[in-house]
Amino acid sequence: MDMSDDGPLAGARVATRLPAQDLERARRFYADRLGLVPVDERPGGLLYRCGDTEFVLFASAGTSPGTFTQMAVEVRDVDAVVAELRRRGVDFEDVDLPGFRTRDGIAEIDGNYPSKGARGERGAWFRDSEGNLLGIGEPVR
Repeated sequence: MDMSDDGPLAGARVATRLPAQDLERARRFYADRLGLVPVDERPGGLLYRCGDTEFVLFASAGTSPGTFTQMAVEVRDVDAVVAELRRRGVDFEDVDLPGFRTRDGIAEIDGNYPSKGARGERGAWFRDSEGNLLGIGEPVR
C-alpha cells in the first residue's frame, strides 16, 4: 500500500518536543536569550509558538544528548539573527569537520533539501539552557 500522498500522517502537523530538566531555567533562557514567551502552560510543559509552528519544552528527568540538531528555525537573514542572539548572550558552536566548518559561527552548507528549492543553506547552532542543540538556517537560492 503506497501511503506517500494519503498516508495516515499526510495531513498531520509536526510539533517538536524538547526535554528540560529545569523548566524555570529554560523559561528564562527562552525569554531572555531568544525573546520567546510561552503561549500556553501546563504542569510539566511550556508551549511556544514560532511563526506558524509550535514547540514544547517538557519536564524530563533525562538529559539531552546534544549530539545532533534537535530543532531548527529557518530565517531570512542568518547574519542578523546570529548578531542579535549574540547580543542577548547566546554562544554559538564552532564546527570544524572535513567539508563543514563554521566561520564566525556560521557554516556554508552545499546542497539542501529538495523541497526548499535552494542550492544550499547558511547555518548556525547553539545550545539552550538544557543542552538541546538548536539550529538556525537561511536557504541560499
